[in-house]
Amino acid sequence: MKKLRYYVLILISIFIYQSGFAQDIHFSQFYMSPLNLNPAMTGITNCNTRIVANYRNQWAPILKSNAFNTYSISYDQKMTVGRTDYFGIGGAFWGDVAGATRFGTIQGKISGSYAKKMGGTRKKSHFLVIGAEGAFSQRRISQSSLIFGDGIDPNTGEYGTTNDLVDRYNYLFADISAGLLWFSNLNEYTNYYFGIAAHHLNQANQTFYNNEYVPLYTKFTVHGGGQFEIQPRISLLPNLVMFLQGPHVEVNFGLSTRFAMGFSRKQEQGFQAGLWYRLGTQYESKLHSDAIIISTRFDYEQFGIGLSYDINISSLNQASFGNNAIELALSYNICGPENRGIYCPKF
Repeated sequence: MKKLRYYVLILISIFIYQSGFAQDIHFSQFYMSPLNLNPAMTGITNCNTRIVANYRNQWAPILKSNAFNTYSISYDQKMTVGRTDYFGIGGAFWGDVAGATRFGTIQGKISGSYAKKMGGTRKKSHFLVIGAEGAFSQRRISQSSLIFGDGIDPNTGEYGTTNDLVDRYNYLFADISAGLLWFSNLNEYTNYYFGIAAHHLNQANQTFYNNEYVPLYTKFTVHGGGQFEIQPRISLLPNLVMFLQGPHVEVNFGLSTRFAMGFSRKQEQGFQAGLWYRLGTQYESKLHSDAIIISTRFDYEQFGIGLSYDINISSLNQASFGNNAIELALSYNICGPENRGIYCPKF
């Protein structure tokens, strides 16, 4: 088993170095990381201000200290425009460290959105939102941790010298994204929404070698869902999130059940639990089962906490034994007076 884990570590390290830099960070609690999902989500909150923090740890049972770690923190707020519309502004900072090469990325970004009311009343409304973001990023690898094929002894598996050289071990690049979002509130407890976003529109260069151009593929995000009350205090929340980036496709769909708590269902207290299923592609293969995601969330007034666990069901589970990722999300809303009735779904 130790030898198996050693070779899995080598394979993952090489994969990250050769193609991982063309991929994005990943959170399973999509709507508890709204600014990383779609820039049009900026300011889409029923409170004035929203602060969100996320942390994800992946492949720890296999990679131990070389596990993938991702963290993010974001701030956004909405401002009224005219009688019915809103402007959103926000920013986020995230970082990611992956595998034995210590391949890491840090990014700071600012985003803005404009929400136009397309119809409705105080209790029923329809909004179209357009959003955009600009970011500045740094990517890096650890020189001492790189593993190349020509340095591995085929007899002993030991790693020695290599003839491969890397021209640079970190680089900077700009990043531009845009998105659209439509949401409708049918009443205080029933709504639906769908959105589309295009990330990495400028396709920045992603190579550690000089005089080469390896583009960061534009990633298209399609997502939708809603909340549908089936009886007082109980609602169903179906969701679909799909990513398309270069030759890679990922499809996530799931269903959560929300239970309103407190003396009144109008109080901002609730618990929800759900199950998601993730499909993905690997290189040029067809969609295959990747993971089952167990997700929970608890909201109390302005505070929210989410916890999820990804159970790996792909062929890699022979090494991972089903273990994949644990993820924690925290949110805090700063509310103020609002006299316009319901604005948006409770993300």
